[in-house]
Amino acid sequence: MTANILIVEDETAIREMLVFVLEQHGFRTTTAADFDQGLKAVQEPYPDLILLDWMLPGGSGVQLAKRLRGEAHTRGIPIIMLTARGEEEDRVRGLEVGADDYVTKPFSPKELVARIKAVMRRSAPTRLEEVVEIEGLRLDPVSHRVTAAHQNLEIGPTEFRLLHFFMTHPERVYSREQLLDNVWGTNVYVEDRTVDVHIRRLRKAIQQHGHDRLIQTVRGAGYRFSSKL
Repeated sequence: MTANILIVEDETAIREMLVFVLEQHGFRTTTAADFDQGLKAVQEPYPDLILLDWMLPGGSGVQLAKRLRGEAHTRGIPIIMLTARGEEEDRVRGLEVGADDYVTKPFSPKELVARIKAVMRRSAPTRLEEVVEIEGLRLDPVSHRVTAAHQNLEIGPTEFRLLHFFMTHPERVYSREQLLDNVWGTNVYVEDRTVDVHIRRLRKAIQQHGHDRLIQTVRGAGYRFSSKL
């Protein structure tokens, strides 16, 4: 999985260092230099994690974290606070507004990457063996069955993996490239348009009870699995 990390940091040198370190470790990055840019950057396709500086021009990282936690579409995004403040009271305040972890400057790049990976593991929406069900569409990864209204659905192995990924990552927009990385894997060469073919097959396989509407095309961005219009 190629995760996208949003870096909200006003100091250019630190921001550039973070971009370099994270991309060296295989992450993709997006950057913002102040409160308003950070808020605008948290949009579809949403970042997989946010590195958020405590002090920002135009507002604080704590205020931004609190705002993101108050919105349904952004409250599940993991947040790691970056700050020069080391006092326990400040750490507690950051965690209370919804930060998942807290790293005090100066920090080692190795420690930061380890913290990022740990937070992302903890924030994974579901274990691979758990049954998932959305609006009567039920997927059991152990028995490899998909049912709707208690009826078994015929579904191919690639469509099964695609559906499992969608159902465990709802309400998020994923580009074709992201779907390829997560469903097919990073070491397999597959054309982007192959995703469209399997999306069509998947929609056809689950259309009998109207579940094909859950797979939404987001123009210019990719696909989203959602029960909302």
